[in-house]
Amino acid sequence: MNSVYLLIGGNMGDRFNYLRQAKDAIGKNAGKILETSAIYETEAWGLTNQDKFLNQALKIDTQLNPKDLLHCLLQIEESLGRKRDVKYGPRIIDIDILFYGNEIVSAPHLKIPHPEIQNRRFALQCLQDIAPTFCHPSLHKTIKQLLAECADPLVVNKFN
Repeated sequence: MNSVYLLIGGNMGDRFNYLRQAKDAIGKNAGKILETSAIYETEAWGLTNQDKFLNQALKIDTQLNPKDLLHCLLQIEESLGRKRDVKYGPRIIDIDILFYGNEIVSAPHLKIPHPEIQNRRFALQCLQDIAPTFCHPSLHKTIKQLLAECADPLVVNKFN
């Protein structure tokens, strides 16, 4: 089994319900969910003139290799109605592979660790809940350290 950290999020429709549906589908199709962070609400990153996002980090154990896991997660997104129209645009659900153990993957459509994680406070805050001492395999810093150094000004609030 491989330990993987995922980030799920969305800013369209019933955001909380889409997160729940994504978690259910991940648990059934991608691997066993071991831990979940709190759910956080954040302003949009990248393309900022859109509704706020809900985000949550998951730790899963999977037997899928990185490429097959990506394929599985893309199918889950599609099954929930995800459309890929505008980069950083509004979306029903987004599922990102943040880390796949300590592996470093650089393929045309798959980069692990996620190449922007150190710049995204919302992702680091979610990960801080479940993996503060996890060490980024190429930056050699813990999630706690990366969060402390993150210059991202977007506000991240726990969602009730």
